[in-house]
Parts: sequence; structure tokens; C-alpha cells
Amino acid sequence: MANNSTSPVNHGQCLSDTWSRCVTGTVTAAHTFELTNFSLLEGSMGIGKYVDSSTFSVGGHDWNIRVYPDGWKEDDDDYVSVFLNLERGAVGVRVKYSMSSLDKHGHVSKYMDKCKLQPLLDLNNGCFTIRCDLTVIQDPRTEAVASTIVVPQPNLQQHFEHMLKDGRGTDVTFSVAGELFRAHRCVLAARSLVFQAELFGPVKEEATQPIRIDDMEPTIFEALLHFIYTDRCNEDNVTSQHLLTAADQHGVDMLRLTCEVRLCRSIDLLTVGTTLALAERHHCIQLKDACLEFIASQDMVGAIMETDGFKHLLTNLPFHHERDLRQDCRRKSRSTLKV
Repeated sequence: MANNSTSPVNHGQCLSDTWSRCVTGTVTAAHTFELTNFSLLEGSMGIGKYVDSSTFSVGGHDWNIRVYPDGWKEDDDDYVSVFLNLERGAVGVRVKYSMSSLDKHGHVSKYMDKCKLQPLLDLNNGCFTIRCDLTVIQDPRTEAVASTIVVPQPNLQQHFEHMLKDGRGTDVTFSVAGELFRAHRCVLAARSLVFQAELFGPVKEEATQPIRIDDMEPTIFEALLHFIYTDRCNEDNVTSQHLLTAADQHGVDMLRLTCEVRLCRSIDLLTVGTTLALAERHHCIQLKDACLEFIASQDMVGAIMETDGFKHLLTNLPFHHERDLRQDCRRKSRSTLKV
């Protein structure tokens, strides 16, 4: 006998049970606009005058951040006015966005009052940085639902991380400053040509004794292993310098690039000297260019080159590298001044 509780019946025939779903998608991105020497703009441009960020594309539309240093209109002369501007795209596009000003530590503050803005400028060497978080709401669409089974997100990284922590199946041991780390030869070899040559090449290390790593701190080697197994790196900027060196030595190119990008985003007056010398030593072209651009923009080439950190790292460079690095700093500064 048919079970009428699970299948609707129409004149003795089972009705098909179909599903559809209305989906409203979004595209989210962020753009950061940095205005150096902001005090030179404030009070000199006049009400209704503005500066624009470069164009950024989100959801198939082109946008920019428009800043009025002296306000958008007469009633706004006590405030810095900031707008999201649609350059090109469909009229009537639906968005959600927020503007925030960032201090040098990355903490978000919501005020744009000129009286409250000056302390922020003092903390950031006169630089005013605005971040726009933008979500473009796409047109809704209706789609058929083929199945109610939800496939979970891939969790390969979690499995490899657990395998590293659990230690099961490990077949190689490293000794770093007296601390032992166990790993899997096949994983290391698949992720690093240096480890591949060391563990499977003609001069491969024997498995009976731990392999000594003499030029690295245990915390850095642990972070290196963690990235090899998970593709994740959660280290701070100081550790990123040491981790970049470790990645370069062991041929972990993705980690090297990850550290390079992170260091590019965290350059300041205290770290630019050591970061520049690090970039020179490991041939990080993008990081070196970012440092030179920062030095030239601050017009403090001489002061930065005299910092202890810059001098210390220069002592470890070959003479011709040190000479070229000093020349690059001065050349970049002169080219910026001409502009």
C-alpha cells in the first residue's frame, strides 16, 4: 500500500517533488587610499575640490574613493568628506559599503572630524589612509535545486595539519637548536626542491640520525613546516623577515612570496632599512622597489641609511651589493624629487 504521507497523490498518481531557489549573490572587495602630507591639501584646496584614488573594479563596475579635504559643501567645512564614486557601470547598481580611517597599527576608527583628524595625522607622519569595504549586490537569479545534499568545503589542509601534529607515519627528524621536529619525507620533497634533493637525491641524508639545522630558530622552522603542510602563514612582520630567509634557503617559493607581500604592506620608518637590505640579499625585486618608493616618498634617504638596522645588514652584503644598494636609494630619491 502506498505511503501517502511522503508523496502527494493526484488521482492515484505520485506527483514529482521539485525544488527551486532564488539566489542573490554578492561580490566583496576592499580598496585602501593613502594620502601623504594630508595637511598640505587641507585648507588649501577649497570647498568642493577633491582628489580621487585610482580606479578599482568590483562586481563588473569601476569605482574610486573621492576625498574632499575641505568639505563637499559649505555645511561640511569642518569635516573631511569622503565618497564612493561610480566611474563606469550600470546606473542603479545596489551596494553596501563602509569607509574607515586607519591608524598605523591597522585599527579602524570611524571619525572624519578635522579636529579629531590631526592627532591621527601626527601618529602617521602626516599620512591619512582611508579604507573602503565594498559589497556589490548582484541581480537575483532563480535556479533549480538538483539535490539537497551539501558537499562540505575541501579540508585537505586540516588533514595535513593534523598529520604533522599527530606525528603518525613520520620518517625524518630535524634537530633545530636542540629541539626535534618530525615530518614526512614525501610531503617535504613534493613542496620543496631543496628538501627533495636533501632527502632523495644522490647525497640524501640517512634516516637513522636527525638532520641538523644550524642557521635557524626553532620557531621559524616550525612555521616553515606549518606552511609546507597547510599553505597558511600567521606570523607577525618581524618573524616574516626570518621566515622569508628560511623560505628562500629551502626553495619554498609560495612562502617566500607570501612573506614578501606581507613585508611590502608593513613598511615604515623603523623597518624600511632592514627590510630593504633583506630584499637586496634575497633578490626580492618587488619588496626592494616598495622600500625604495617609501624612502623616496619620505625624503629621508640619508637618515634611513644611517640607522643601526640598515648598517648591520649591509655588513653582511658583498661590497658590490652594498654599493649598488646605496646608489639605488639615492637614484630613487633624485627621480622622485624631479617629479
